[in-house]
Amino acid sequence: MRQVLHRGRVGEFGLETVTLPNGLEVTLEILRHPGAAAVLPLHDDGTVTLIHQYRHAGGGMIYEIPAGKLDPGESPEVCAGRELEEEAGLHAGKLLPLIALKTTPAFTDEVIHIYLATHLEAVEAAPEADEVIQVLRIPLSEALAWIRSGRITDGKTVVALLMAPQAAAEAGATVA
Repeated sequence: MRQVLHRGRVGEFGLETVTLPNGLEVTLEILRHPGAAAVLPLHDDGTVTLIHQYRHAGGGMIYEIPAGKLDPGESPEVCAGRELEEEAGLHAGKLLPLIALKTTPAFTDEVIHIYLATHLEAVEAAPEADEVIQVLRIPLSEALAWIRSGRITDGKTVVALLMAPQAAAEAGATVA
């Protein structure tokens, strides 16, 4: 049984009464989410593009890869390409799927589909009105060092960056 408490832009929050595998019946707070896509842009010279975006719930500006919620009926690949253009001002000639990641399965069903973008071309960025974004391009090795130093803490970004060297090698791309 589900009792919807709030419907919003991000998803639908509610209480769900479920029977656990051990037979215990409990009520859980669950956010039902339409899914999302994210993309790590890898340039021919081995650098990556990240965005520095304001995230109120995250405590301010954070480093991350372009990402966004799936529109109704939109495929994850189309969403990834759209977000790459809107947020980073880049068009991907090729999008390679990396992983479909369950973001926080303790309280949401959100799955974020992460891609590696190659064969990049500059286009005009078009961030949404509520997006405060700075775009930066750095060597992949530096981005990996930012994870170790705690400068990058966003989960989807950490996963994408850690997967990038092997994915790039499999795709025949260069990494710096």
